[in-house]
Amino acid sequence: MKVNYDRETDTLTVIFSEAPVVESDEDKPGIILDYDAKGNLVSLEILDASSRVNVPSKIEYQVSPLAG
Repeated sequence: MKVNYDRETDTLTVIFSEAPVVESDEDKPGIILDYDAKGNLVSLEILDASSRVNVPSKIEYQVSPLAG
């Protein structure tokens, strides 16, 4: 998984897979979901990220412990 924030375009992109994108849907205004040929989510793009995310240039990553 990769996360990229482009300050010039104010776009935050989360890439889940390197698969080619064959379809994109704007789920809600400014939220674009990209899918591969099998319908799997490839990436999530947030337009105007600085107005939607507290600090788009800061990323916090956490892995929850396994149950049991």
